[in-house]
Amino acid sequence: MDYSIIIDKSILVVLLFLVSLGVAAYSTYAERKIAAFLQDRYGPDKAGPWGLLQPIADGTKMFMKEEIIPAASDKLLFILGPCIFMTTALMTSAAIPWGKSLNIGGHEFSLQVANLNIGILYIFAIISVGVYGIMIGGWASNNKFALLGAIRASSQMISYELAMGMSIIALLLMTNTLSIREIVDQQAGFKWNVFYQPLSFIIFLVCAFAECNRTPFDLPETETELVGGYHTEYSSMKLGLYLFAEYTNMFISSAVISCLFFGGYHFPGLDSLDLPQNIAALLSVCVMFAKVFFFIFFFMWVRWTLPRFRYDQLMRLGWQMLLPLAIINVLITGAWLTYFK
Repeated sequence: MDYSIIIDKSILVVLLFLVSLGVAAYSTYAERKIAAFLQDRYGPDKAGPWGLLQPIADGTKMFMKEEIIPAASDKLLFILGPCIFMTTALMTSAAIPWGKSLNIGGHEFSLQVANLNIGILYIFAIISVGVYGIMIGGWASNNKFALLGAIRASSQMISYELAMGMSIIALLLMTNTLSIREIVDQQAGFKWNVFYQPLSFIIFLVCAFAECNRTPFDLPETETELVGGYHTEYSSMKLGLYLFAEYTNMFISSAVISCLFFGGYHFPGLDSLDLPQNIAALLSVCVMFAKVFFFIFFFMWVRWTLPRFRYDQLMRLGWQMLLPLAIINVLITGAWLTYFK
């Protein structure tokens, strides 16, 4: 058994865990600052310089708040719900390539936990399990508002997963692989898939908003109708896990979009510079995270710009518009590959 590989992967898993939590924590800060900018106000600016310590203050508050478990709830499932949701949010990052390989002391250090030849299927499988965390949490709360939010979330996520999956099929027909790293490497230079599959990208992007429960698809937790939705009865760090998982999902969704449609860690001209391996690897990581941060900003921009859908509008968009468009896109892509390539 090669223990060096196990050590490398363990180090990368810990780093990814810390980075994911860090990005999720500071995404809350970025969201409040961006919202303040769009609404012409200051946002958080008291905790540390420019309010940079605000996420630490928020996290400390979550840990210090009183832990409340409703007497009428199913206590085991009540605790299990946020754990499932957070775990599945973190597990999806394992199949994403974050950059080129580093060379440390003559040893290749891959910046991908698992280079799966079915990486896309792995991510979709884990995402599908995530809905159980919401459904279990809402049902175990024994609260009508929480249950309604959980039902909304499950039907919304299942509906939009279908359109998301169909949008990816057209892309897979073109790339002829399920490996995310191979898809990224095929886009080296400026051969980004967004130019060849723009409709697939638009459908996937809209579905990503719905999968992350982001406005205008935040029906599962709408305060004006359901108080707080599926996590109404949660407090302290259990509520924190749900909120952290939503931001982690947004981070991972941005990474997946960057890999599938925008070349991942590749950037035009970067490969032709003939840089040392480690410098090229670090630059590729910076390129990857720059793309990810752009899409995180886009998620936040949309939240503070567009109003919320009604639930019938949300279902109509998923079933009557996005899913038929995705199927038509698959048929057109298949016909083009069959007869013209």
